[in-house]
Amino acid sequence: MDAKKIIVYLSIIFNGDFHKIYEFIKNKEIIKASNQEVEETINSLKCKYITILDEDYPEFLKAIAFPPLVIFYYGDFSILRDYDKNVALIGSRKNSSYGGDMAFSIARDLAKNGYVIVSGLAKGIDSIAHKGAIEGGGKTVAILGSGIDYCYPSENKELYDEIKLSHLLISEYPNKSMPTPEQFPWRNRIIAGLSNTIVVAEAGIHSGTYITVADGLMNGRNICCVPHMANLNSGCNKLIKEGAALVENAKDVIDEMTIYKK
Repeated sequence: MDAKKIIVYLSIIFNGDFHKIYEFIKNKEIIKASNQEVEETINSLKCKYITILDEDYPEFLKAIAFPPLVIFYYGDFSILRDYDKNVALIGSRKNSSYGGDMAFSIARDLAKNGYVIVSGLAKGIDSIAHKGAIEGGGKTVAILGSGIDYCYPSENKELYDEIKLSHLLISEYPNKSMPTPEQFPWRNRIIAGLSNTIVVAEAGIHSGTYITVADGLMNGRNICCVPHMANLNSGCNKLIKEGAALVENAKDVIDEMTIYKK
């Protein structure tokens, strides 16, 4: 049986659980389904997919710890082709109006300059970043923590549909797999892995955003943060003190990316 089909089939029956798939392969377990059953299971997918064995799988994603074995997607995967143009814009689910305004304007203006905005379709800064990229006439990539056919949160259904149709929607989870709490921090490694630079628009001291930043640092990604008022106990300010670049607009991000590349 074709190795790519085996990986896709395992991803479906294990609901995209990386560790279960890996253990199955490592232990050289035998698939009990017939070839026809495997084919039917794979053909039942509504979405497209790409495996780590495919030539088009991004090399920069292969370099991270635990690269997804299968990526399920809707849209144009070639959006991710120019790694130097991929910018993750992330932050708090409970954003302030200031944080939201900064995220929107930076995403919009980066998009106007040909940069691709990568985020997680979550409430708050993530959703605002996607909308800013669309407003700027550029492209955006949403990385889901749920199944590729399951929109979470449901209030983002309209945005989910627009990205699915005209941009790029990605998940390592197939079909309508329900999200679990641990899947959201786990998917953050993909956000960091697909992005050349990570911009944090707003974050609390104990924000889950730090997981994406940590993943990014581990893989040599550039970290930029929007400054906040000194009395807000801001996670962004803490990261700036620790060495992240301070950025106030899209131009600052572009300048920082140029310096970092050199």
